[in-house]
Amino acid sequence: MSTFKAPKGTYDLLPPDSAAYLAVREAIAAPLRASGYGYIETPGFENVELFARGVGESTDIVTKEMYAFETKGGDRLALRPEGTASVLRAALEGNLHKAGNLPVKLWYSGSYYRYERPQKGRYRHFSQVGAEAIGTEDPALDAELIILADQAYRSLGLRQFRILLNSLGDQECRPVYRDALQSFLRGLDLDEDTRRRIEINPLRVLDDKRAEVQKQLTGAPVLRDYLCDACTAYHEEVRALLTAAGVVYEDDERLVRGLDYYTRTTFEFVHDGLGSQSAVGGGGRYDGLSEMIGGPALPSVGWALGVDRTVLALEAEGITLDLPAATSVYAVPLGEEARRVLFGLVNELRRAGVSADFAYGAKGLKGAMKNANRSGARYTLVAGERDLAEGVVQLKDMESGEQQAIALAEVVDRLRQTV
Repeated sequence: MSTFKAPKGTYDLLPPDSAAYLAVREAIAAPLRASGYGYIETPGFENVELFARGVGESTDIVTKEMYAFETKGGDRLALRPEGTASVLRAALEGNLHKAGNLPVKLWYSGSYYRYERPQKGRYRHFSQVGAEAIGTEDPALDAELIILADQAYRSLGLRQFRILLNSLGDQECRPVYRDALQSFLRGLDLDEDTRRRIEINPLRVLDDKRAEVQKQLTGAPVLRDYLCDACTAYHEEVRALLTAAGVVYEDDERLVRGLDYYTRTTFEFVHDGLGSQSAVGGGGRYDGLSEMIGGPALPSVGWALGVDRTVLALEAEGITLDLPAATSVYAVPLGEEARRVLFGLVNELRRAGVSADFAYGAKGLKGAMKNANRSGARYTLVAGERDLAEGVVQLKDMESGEQQAIALAEVVDRLRQTV
């Protein structure tokens, strides 16, 4: 037993369960790759100020949950708590917005870190797949991203998720709503931390999940009633495009999301089978974020979907993904000459695109066949001195138990067509 364990609130992905996580990542990424989104990868840590400015100094992420540290050189860094600010920083630094082809469409996959109270579906280290469309203000882009996420979830077989949709307005209409909301919130019985939040970003109070706070929010001003004509028209176009695409959504006038950078369209994917941690992903439009972090005006929209919670959603619906076996063919040599021949054959199979493994460690036939069973391989290749003298190997179907001799020269072509 090792002296060390994974840090509290984290987890290890181990075979065979890790295959489901890889399949989820691939399913989420597939519609993005088919829609013009290019892959981007950013460092696991960034300058603290990037998140303080972009995510918001009043957010729980920055004030309570961010892993921040100082390097030996005196730099203040933080493990990335979310992906959007890092991706936008990288796009600006790489001048992708100057290439003349807007929007810049990017997707990413990686680990993120937040210091939270560990519970099922909420970890201190978690995995997300995200997408960002940078540099264009167009309701069709907002709709596209929601449609692609919906498509990804449905490709996995998920059906019991809901899409919540709202508009947060823009710099013209949100200040009027902010004043009305602050006036309402100041009259409530709230703790000091929440009262400070009222003055910095009152919309964050609406995102407070505590029952004692939510109970007092009954009758709070609704942002929808304060939207300007431009924001109303924009939101109606997003709704119309989703409806035309057959994507079912629910209007949620209280949905504000937890980050300061969102404007106009905001949305969340929730799964009711996950209990209190029901959000499996979400996102929205963030037209002012580029300017917040020192860039030019670049209206943008994006989302991030949680891989961990998507796996939990699959479990909640009783969905078992149809995953290919890690190994299709398992080779069992009997004798030194057979080891050399079958090892070469295994490498040929792999080059031909057939997943193959080998009985390493000079095990006897019984032990090697047990390993073949554990591998999940559909076929086993067995060969001894007599087989090699005849120029054949024994091909055993592990499902039916049938076994037949086939010529060495035909093995690769035969299995390439069969598996």
